[in-house]
Amino acid sequence: MKVVISEFMDEAAIAAELSGLDTLYDPGLVDRPEALRAALADADAVIVRNRTELRGDLLAAAPKLRAVGRLGVGLDNIDLDACRARGIAVYPATGANDGAVAEYVIAAALLLLRGAYGASAAVAAGAWPRAALMGREIAGKRLGLVGFGAIARETARRAAALGMALAAFDPHLAAQDPAWNPASGPVARLSLDDLLAQSDVLSLHVPLTPETRGMIGAAEIARMRPGSVLINAARGGVVDEAALAAALRAGRLGGAALDVFAAEPVDAAAGALFRDVPNLILTPHIAGVTVESNIRVSAVTARAVRRHLTGG
Repeated sequence: MKVVISEFMDEAAIAAELSGLDTLYDPGLVDRPEALRAALADADAVIVRNRTELRGDLLAAAPKLRAVGRLGVGLDNIDLDACRARGIAVYPATGANDGAVAEYVIAAALLLLRGAYGASAAVAAGAWPRAALMGREIAGKRLGLVGFGAIARETARRAAALGMALAAFDPHLAAQDPAWNPASGPVARLSLDDLLAQSDVLSLHVPLTPETRGMIGAAEIARMRPGSVLINAARGGVVDEAALAAALRAGRLGGAALDVFAAEPVDAAAGALFRDVPNLILTPHIAGVTVESNIRVSAVTARAVRRHLTGG
């Protein structure tokens, strides 16, 4: 049985969980479409991250495919309907990187609210910009979570420990669900409009679907509290990037952090939109990837694929 791995993965997990299988590990395959298509011709399983678009011609090129392992939780790069129709099982690494994303969100909120951590060059050059760098504390601020699934709940737990008030919008979670009343304290259940208007930090935790694509556009950004901070470590395409850049340039928002983008990887032409935008953190879809989470995600995914192929 052959397993193809088209993006980076913990090699120890491959050795431990996929031993005895014919494993092709080539993290550069995602950037060589013809080689990837050829490798999948006789593959029983494929393991991918978010950049491998497993749909259309690529799926058709894998007639023996029985299982897909996803090194992460977002599934918008996989044609789930086509996989379902062919009986191909899809295994996301549910829960394995929740803590990593939650830490990223809290760190970004702290950085953006405080605003002092980019001063190294100025201080080293002899400037002493104390007045310009008087930032804000995170304690007492309201964290608004768009979507209240597992990662958002991990984020809320950490935010509560820092003294933040918590609120969320999630139309798919019933009002009586116990998730709204965790041990760390109740989470207010708000409409999206109210969450936008009342949050000091707005963090997005939704998949990319027809329903969520563009859900934070110019109108929604205009409803956000002046000086508030927006963090998107969920999926690109949920936020109107041009509208966000314009709001930051105008000083309407206090800052933003984007880990995900409508088109990835971001090239120089697309990146020009963000050039010289103030109080903006850009990272390359790395929120859920740490040394520790990579080990967990790789082991969980490889184990699921092996179990599907071998029955044990």
